[in-house]
Amino acid sequence: MQPTSTPAATSLDPATHVGIADLTVADLDRAVQFYTETLGFTERTRQGATAYLSAGASSAPWLRLTALAGARRKPRHTTGLYHIAILTPARAALARSLRRLVDQGYPLQGASDHLVSEALYLADPDGNGLEIYRDRPRADWPHANGTVQMATLPLDLQQLYDEAVAEDLPWAGLDPATHLGHVHLHVADLEAAVQFYTTLIGFDLMVRLADSAAFLAAGGYHHHLGLNTWAGVGAPPPPADAVGLRGFTIALPSEVERERVLARLRAAGVALTEHAGLPEAHDPSGNAVWLDVTG
Repeated sequence: MQPTSTPAATSLDPATHVGIADLTVADLDRAVQFYTETLGFTERTRQGATAYLSAGASSAPWLRLTALAGARRKPRHTTGLYHIAILTPARAALARSLRRLVDQGYPLQGASDHLVSEALYLADPDGNGLEIYRDRPRADWPHANGTVQMATLPLDLQQLYDEAVAEDLPWAGLDPATHLGHVHLHVADLEAAVQFYTTLIGFDLMVRLADSAAFLAAGGYHHHLGLNTWAGVGAPPPPADAVGLRGFTIALPSEVERERVLARLRAAGVALTEHAGLPEAHDPSGNAVWLDVTG
């Protein structure tokens, strides 16, 4: 992955992060059982066809699961969700998650060392992509020309698993400090997506992988948002009756910061609607983005 950078004139406040992800599932009970019993989430409440999940009873919900009767698998060559990324607060927490998956006999799809992080990859029972990861300390992130570098290297799963075994603690679910670290999307046109999320939303371009992927962030993080064309350049959006990502929030630290973003979107002629009381915009591939204020 080659480091890159963008002008900072429209850069988001460094306190910006991704807040909540909303996934469509086919069977709510099955999905909740997986996320709570296998991954260790806590179901906080349920309203109709939607369940709200968090990492323990003391943290606010940051994952919503909404059932759509008869929902089908997302076709492979479509835009939308690649994965949502569950950020654990330490390597020990990641090791405990790996041990839990092994103990439950739940299959992994991959595992990687990205230099800045270590990650496990899997999918929920509906095929929604998931990453569970931990960050290395920022002081240890490699840089070139002042820009963070990332890679995809093999992760020693046995060593990570042995760390959890050596700790020998009973499974108690996700660490309460676990939260949504980033969202990674399939897009139809990488350049159009990068321009939308940098020039209009205000993320900084951190790393670009040739012409197929880009990683964007606020505040110097390695990435709050991943974009790729691995489903195909010009890929269509998924059908309305498919599982996948309904949308995600960008959590801004103040109303002033949200108004800055909204002003850029309006000036560019981007259609704005409302979703659950939040401004909603769609990127050029149709992915829904909700602008929240958390300050």
